[in-house]
Formats: sequence, C-alpha cells, structure tokens
Amino acid sequence: MSLSVYAYVLDEDRAWQLLDPPTPGDELAGFERWRTTVWGSTAVLALGAYYFPVLARGDLTVLPHAVPEFLDECALLRKHLDAIAAQADESHSREVHTERIAARLTHIEAAAERALEVGGGVLIW
Repeated sequence: MSLSVYAYVLDEDRAWQLLDPPTPGDELAGFERWRTTVWGSTAVLALGAYYFPVLARGDLTVLPHAVPEFLDECALLRKHLDAIAAQADESHSREVHTERIAARLTHIEAAAERALEVGGGVLIW
C-alpha cells in the first residue's frame, strides 16, 4: 500500500471534500512502511518535527489554521533530506532514496500549498 496526500475543504455541512491533485500520481506520499522508516523516523524526530511523526501512529490531519506551520516543517525536512535518507533502511542507494523522499515531499508540499490557497487542510493517510 501507499500513503496518499490530499488537500481538503469543509463544505457547508462541515463534511470533508478531498481536492483532486493537479495530475494523477501527485497524491503519492510514500510507501506504507515510510510511516516509521521515513516520516516517523528517529532522524525526523531528532529535527523536532511535530506533524510528520504522527504518521508512525496513524493518519495525519493538518487543520486549516496549522497549514503554514506544517509547511515550515516540510521545509525543515527538505533541508535535511540526506540525513533522513541515510537513516532509513532501503535497498537503494542513498542518492536514489533521497530523490524518492524529495519527490513525495514535493507532493505533500503541493497539497499543503493548495490547502493554504483555498482555506483548507491536509490529510495524509
């Protein structure tokens, strides 16, 4: 299984409406095992991350008011991708793994930017 990321808005009945990504595949946020090996890893925790480590225990919902802070955390992880990739146990080279994490982080950032534009939140599940 794979993790997915979506921006969401609440409709007039307070029901969630997931927004489609700009292109198919942009919803990919990593492999299911990345909940603990990447997003919830000790390397990410050591950075002081608050949001991403939630994925080690379950799904992550970023409320609309918290999206700017979540984007700050995305920037923090992007700054330390090499360290995060080095700590993850993957069968690929560190460079390949760093590129894969960067690509999925780009999808997460894009969903967060879209959420910010429409006054919505972010869901990673």
